[in-house]
Amino acid sequence: MKPYVICLMHASLDGRTHPSRWRPKGGHGDWFEKIHDRLGGDAWVIGRVTGSEFAKGKPYPQTSGEKFPRENWFARRDGDTYGVVLDAHGKIGWGRSDIGGDPIVVVLTESVPDSHLAGLRGEGVSYIFAGKSEIDLAMTVEILNRELGVKRLLVEGGGVANGAFLRAGLIDEFNLILSPAIDGARGAPFVFDSTEADSDKRAPLSAMTLESTQDLGGGVLLLRYLIQNDPARHLQHA
Repeated sequence: MKPYVICLMHASLDGRTHPSRWRPKGGHGDWFEKIHDRLGGDAWVIGRVTGSEFAKGKPYPQTSGEKFPRENWFARRDGDTYGVVLDAHGKIGWGRSDIGGDPIVVVLTESVPDSHLAGLRGEGVSYIFAGKSEIDLAMTVEILNRELGVKRLLVEGGGVANGAFLRAGLIDEFNLILSPAIDGARGAPFVFDSTEADSDKRAPLSAMTLESTQDLGGGVLLLRYLIQNDPARHLQHA
């Protein structure tokens, strides 16, 4: 069963997501955390690049004498909320088992070495497998629902991860916190982006409906859109 998937992002007027680059400076508040809490997800998911920003450890040793089955492994199943990180090839050494009290669940492919699994287990970091060499996001959300009871999933970046969920036809709702600021230069990530390999692929969106707008003060707006995906078009372009 698929969870209800909400993408939440905070952006400048030109769709960039690094507030330190925005001008004018400051005045953007901690709206992301407030709306995140208000949305009340059972889990939130980020990509590898964003996930690396939370890591405190170094990459795990390259070799391990132990062999592990390519089966989902959970250090904890009692979290109120889970922090899910897409790390297809096992690049992140965590040095922690939770982010802000939310147990970490890493999404891997079966191509990761046993030494990485040993490192995750040693730090009490749960992991699931969702593909042979590339992550299958539809499989990912189904596993999160089945194994951890995730019914409401918040997709929170970066742009490549958001874009992958969008192109997979998995996002049901988009909440955009829009600040009265502009980045205006190359090099900053966008709300939705892709790898070079996916640059010619389009999302199977059939409709977007503006459900509500909220003035958060100081010129900051919260725009809430409901998304309809066209399954036939998604399959056609997959």
